[in-house]
Amino acid sequence: MTLEPLARLDDVSLVLGGRVRALDHVDLAVDEDKIVGLVGESGSGKTTLCRVLMGLARPTSGRVSFAGTALADILAQDALAFRRRAQMLLQDAAAALSPRMMVRALLAEPIRIHALPFDETWAQLRDVLRRLGLSTDILDKYPHQISGGQARRVAIARALLLRPKFIVADEPTAGLDVSVQGDLLNLLLDLKAEFGLTYLLVSHNLNVVRRITDRTVVMYLGEIVEAGPTGDLFAAPAHPYTAALLSTNPVIDPTKRKTRIVLKGEIPSVVDPPPGCRFHTRCPVAQPRCAVDPPMLADIGPGRQVRCHYPLVAAVGAAQ
Repeated sequence: MTLEPLARLDDVSLVLGGRVRALDHVDLAVDEDKIVGLVGESGSGKTTLCRVLMGLARPTSGRVSFAGTALADILAQDALAFRRRAQMLLQDAAAALSPRMMVRALLAEPIRIHALPFDETWAQLRDVLRRLGLSTDILDKYPHQISGGQARRVAIARALLLRPKFIVADEPTAGLDVSVQGDLLNLLLDLKAEFGLTYLLVSHNLNVVRRITDRTVVMYLGEIVEAGPTGDLFAAPAHPYTAALLSTNPVIDPTKRKTRIVLKGEIPSVVDPPPGCRFHTRCPVAQPRCAVDPPMLADIGPGRQVRCHYPLVAAVGAAQ
């Protein structure tokens, strides 16, 4: 018996202003109790995908579902209930906290909006703060009086107050010291185990993705170009773009360092993407076919897909 993914996009496209195809026929599944990593350069469509998955942007075509039910139907019936089940941690946690409100008021806000029993929920909040390593003294501070790491923990506390099942974390470690990053990742894993959470983790930090995700999805110019189990994908990337991304990832062990693949030019504009394969203008192994024939996302092995006419042979062999 195959269980329905907790969150899912089926053939989703989003066209902005009648010409900008921000998402182009995207398929994505986030299984319950798993962590899926989403990577790609700025402008690849990661944040747009998250907004569609959270119901903050409506796709032009395709289907978005949550726990097997169309998200459009869920939002039409009870949008507030969905917001309790699915929360989003924004990249700039400090900017997401109103500078005019003390942390106490910021944390009380979701309790009021969702009409939760205040005394019971506030008692739970104190326990959540303790688990997050935050003293109750922080309640009487303004956002500018706390550190970036504390601001992220406050944002996590706000989300956990609603006891969600699904959290979209957009660059949760960006701008943090390496030691603080490690603490935050351990915290996310602990919270996942304790509260039964499912994550979609967006990050430019490939070491973060490699460390805590079960599956990795790679985006380029609004398309998914590769997806697969994180260990397999990092060990043997199938798409030239994925290989280029991984080649820039710093590693401590000098014996495991890879030759850096330098891509030609800049990422094209999503307003006028290249014909054929969108990556062919920068691809180090492009062939004439790539300039005219758009590749489809195809299976290359158990749980692995790639959008490339000429996937890297090593990856195909490893997947089989």
